[in-house]
Amino acid sequence: MTATTLVSKEASPPAAGATRRRRTRRRGRIVALLFVFPALLLLGALVVYPVLFSVGRSFFDASGTRFVGGGNYTEMFRDPATVKAIRNTAIWVVVAPALLTGLGLILAVLVEKVRWATAFKLLLFMPMAVSFLAAGIIFRLAYDEDPDKGVLNAAVVSVHDAFAGTSSYPTARARDGQDLTRGRDGSYLTANALSPGDSVALGLVGVLPRDLPRGASPAAAAAARRAAPGELRGVVYLDFTPGGGGRPGRVDPKESGLPGMQVEATRDGRTVASTTTAGDGSFRFTGLDDGSYTVRLPAANFAPPYQGVSWLGPALVTPAIIGAYLWIWTGFAMVLIGAGLAALPRDALEAARMDGANEWQIFRRITVPLLAPVLTVVFVTLVINVMKVFDLVYIIAPGPVQEDATVLATQMWLVSFGGGNNQGLGSALGVLLLLLVVPAMVFNVRRFRRSQR
Repeated sequence: MTATTLVSKEASPPAAGATRRRRTRRRGRIVALLFVFPALLLLGALVVYPVLFSVGRSFFDASGTRFVGGGNYTEMFRDPATVKAIRNTAIWVVVAPALLTGLGLILAVLVEKVRWATAFKLLLFMPMAVSFLAAGIIFRLAYDEDPDKGVLNAAVVSVHDAFAGTSSYPTARARDGQDLTRGRDGSYLTANALSPGDSVALGLVGVLPRDLPRGASPAAAAAARRAAPGELRGVVYLDFTPGGGGRPGRVDPKESGLPGMQVEATRDGRTVASTTTAGDGSFRFTGLDDGSYTVRLPAANFAPPYQGVSWLGPALVTPAIIGAYLWIWTGFAMVLIGAGLAALPRDALEAARMDGANEWQIFRRITVPLLAPVLTVVFVTLVINVMKVFDLVYIIAPGPVQEDATVLATQMWLVSFGGGNNQGLGSALGVLLLLLVVPAMVFNVRRFRRSQR
């Protein structure tokens, strides 16, 4: 037996072992692929195919039969509604993630100093359990302009009326044929000149008896009194007799005075005296010089009640929707930042306190720099999320201001299915949205991998 034969016989067992290992690895890859295949199939059907189809569809016209190349992308930036959607999306990307990250950081730091920290976190995180549809309906009602329905306007109106007051007779007006003329500013003035010693009865209509102030009393007795020498007297009353039977222009026994009404005596266009009517609607001016005067009921008596803020008007609809978004996602940012805060080295914080640093210095110079990676992840995650916001904008914004609040996601839906029926342009918008989201996703994934290493 030669040396070559001995060497080949000694080498064959290791070669056979290597072959078996390769077969085992190949079999393991096949088994792994079989397990992964359903997930890959779903990923391809639900993600890859729609993306590729949208890219291809964006090069065709609305009917999908004529190739237009980059026409949809050109039209996209010429359309004022799309330009406004891009602008609103930019506002969302700049404002919402920054506010949420800042609020989450502040709340996470403050929660550490609260005794019931767990309950507080639960309350703030609870809106995350509410769907965007339900949250949109909640805030659509909260932002309602009618103070009787919208809780925010109810609060605003209450504060306004507490400081500025409100008129008692917003619906009052002079009856036709009365000795009253309407001024340009909405006030009422007596048509005939009056002098000290005269009396006047000013009848108004348009006020329901149930809307009269509690202190209102019949005006007949006050109207029967005559003015003393040098006195200008009168009565402001509701020229309406409950149950009927009254005479227009006359103060009947059952007709009520209008208390709290501001009355002014004017001369040559200047106000020389002012007063407020009593419970029976009576008023009087004393100490007037001889001459002719005009009695004036200022427009403030008839001013419509303050209705609050138009939260869902063209100017405020985007900030209002961002406010709803903050309500939902603040708990998410707080919990993530709180988790990062719990992992900070406590010895660095204690060393800073021992060196005499106050809490603001510790927060600014130690806590925030150490939390920078967590803050970046939270910020980028929220950027990705706000680029895709759809539900809140579509539900909260009323139809007339839908275009003022639209973002790329809602504009894509409106152009494709919401009446535009131009799926070529809608696909181009979808591709634009994808191109804007992908860089943020790549950044987040790379940062996550670096942190894992």
